[in-house]
Amino acid sequence: MSEFTVQPLLQTPLVAAHDVHCRGKCRHRSAEECAAATHLVFPYRGLFLRHVGSTQSVADANHVLLFNAGEGYQVSHPASGGDACLSLSISSPLLRELAPAGLLQRRDEPVFRGQSLRIDERAQVLVALLRHSLRSGSIEPLEGESLALTLACRSLGPRTARAPGAGHARQRLVDRAKLLLASDLTRRWTLAEIATGVGGSAVYLTQAFQQVEGMPLYRYHLRLRLAHALDRIADCEDVAALALDLGFSSHSHFSAAFRQAYGRTPSAFRQAALARAS
Repeated sequence: MSEFTVQPLLQTPLVAAHDVHCRGKCRHRSAEECAAATHLVFPYRGLFLRHVGSTQSVADANHVLLFNAGEGYQVSHPASGGDACLSLSISSPLLRELAPAGLLQRRDEPVFRGQSLRIDERAQVLVALLRHSLRSGSIEPLEGESLALTLACRSLGPRTARAPGAGHARQRLVDRAKLLLASDLTRRWTLAEIATGVGGSAVYLTQAFQQVEGMPLYRYHLRLRLAHALDRIADCEDVAALALDLGFSSHSHFSAAFRQAYGRTPSAFRQAALARAS
């Protein structure tokens, strides 16, 4: 059985979108791979590590991964379950227009400086809407292109793009915390449990996480759980059961958190997704 399955979702002269699933059997670094084209990768399920030289980046639903054409990299899957990602390839001239100059090594070719960027809740919603609607075949290519470019603008733009602001040691500590959270996404973690699991003090971990990710650890975890809900909700008939399955204390708690993050209730989002698919 192949390690990867790739489903083409959209192919136009300007934008290509693929739904990529990986079984995640490789716990240690894979053989070096090389992207044929620059593309943006949006994990929406699971987690993996991407290694470029001596640096690494945690790939989860709170980030977009930046793959440069011709740049070697390796991946590893320290958490079981594999991963699933929406991959966008945008034509080089268009990508040069979309990407802020500060993100690029040079302007003649769209080569990104960093490995990843944090994305906000609006970008997460766009990932879900784009994937669900393209999979169902309910939108025309023009609308798919528009949604894809809106997602790219939102992810690369100055409103959400932030570079990490901490040293190597703090970054690795935060990475260990992310891996621990991914090992059991629905668990109701305590700060003491996480600090013990990563081998640091609770105070230092709290400070390091805020500095590296720009948000408290609890909010980061909540956003991962809600992104998982976006992945599953279009095919879910029992929202209350989904809430409990994701580790929320009640349907009302889940609905309130979902609405605060995405501007609509889970049921309203599901109806919108189904309306696109009908």
